[in-house]
Amino acid sequence: MKIKVGVIFGGESVEHEVSIISAMGAICKMDNEKYDIIPIYIAKDREWYTGEALKDIEVYQDLDLMKRYAKNVVLYCKNGRFVLQTKRGLFKRVVADIDIAFPIVHGTNVEDGTLQGYLQTIGIPYVGPDVYAAAVGQDKVFMKDIFASEKLPMTKYVWFYDSEYLEDNGKIMDDIMKKLKFPVIVKPALLGSSVGIHIAKDMAGLADAIDDAIQYDNKILVEEVVPNLTEVNISVLGNYENARVSEIEEVIPSEEFLTYEDKYIGQGKKGSKFGAKTSKGMLSTNRRIPASIDDKLKEEVRKVALAAHRALGSSGVSRIDFLVDNKAKKIYVNEVNSIPGSLAFYLWTPLGKDFSELLDDMINFGIKDYKRRISKTRSFKSNILQGFANGMKGMKGKLK
Repeated sequence: MKIKVGVIFGGESVEHEVSIISAMGAICKMDNEKYDIIPIYIAKDREWYTGEALKDIEVYQDLDLMKRYAKNVVLYCKNGRFVLQTKRGLFKRVVADIDIAFPIVHGTNVEDGTLQGYLQTIGIPYVGPDVYAAAVGQDKVFMKDIFASEKLPMTKYVWFYDSEYLEDNGKIMDDIMKKLKFPVIVKPALLGSSVGIHIAKDMAGLADAIDDAIQYDNKILVEEVVPNLTEVNISVLGNYENARVSEIEEVIPSEEFLTYEDKYIGQGKKGSKFGAKTSKGMLSTNRRIPASIDDKLKEEVRKVALAAHRALGSSGVSRIDFLVDNKAKKIYVNEVNSIPGSLAFYLWTPLGKDFSELLDDMINFGIKDYKRRISKTRSFKSNILQGFANGMKGMKGKLK
């Protein structure tokens, strides 16, 4: 019997379209002999849809047309089954049921633990990071605090809330200048895909960068830029019990850092399967595989990547991004992408693991994580409410 896999993608996120690209790539590579694939699309208005038409990326170019061929649904547990039921109409009906959810989502409101929390609340097995790993994997400040406790190598950084900056930007600027040296890089703490990120080389540039970043997030991160920079990435597959690393890639940005355009637009071709000015996600980025850094640095990247994956409690596939100072021969862990674009499958291909096999592994880890989760004691019998009810009897008149 085939496993029914509900692939969830989209969501109210600035990385909405990136999620669609990643999900379509994965759906095409899932083994149809093993899985019944049920696409579950979360529109930008937070409505959920399903239907065979959602497996075709062309339908997302006209959302009104998409809604004509898809069914508006809710996902919940009904009599021990996880079902997709129509949301509208006089007679609501179950249109599909799934055995395991596979979130292929990016950004706030979906990748940040929000979606994982819902899936865990209804009790469905799911692939990828749990609520905690997803939350800290999305928040770069939480992430850095955890890395610091594990003594992992990082660049110097400062963070603050938008309200603190708007109330007294002079104080925030002074704090940055005391702790960091130009050039610095400014980031919204909770976003990915390089949205709202800028390098600042002086005070005027710093102010402009912060003004842009606070349009996207209420928590802002400022870090020193690594000199003599090479950016390298590595993927980790597994969980805290069993994890292994991929090949290392060297990223070749067209700008001073890897921009959104580098990742998702730069190599897109008009009239391609993915539409005008879009691409195959991170596959469109210029890269060198394997990276050209020396063997000692590669070994350090592998070691730190496994430590970072473990520290965050990640599961499934993550991509760990590193900054390398070529002159000083030092590496710095930059961030963890708990559900990376294209699921970082291209980093596993050089090791002989194709995309289909990687997806199998991720689903198997999701099943193992679920079995471990339900094996733990989550509730126990108690007479607390009975005792509380008895105590309330004498207070009924007083509560009126």
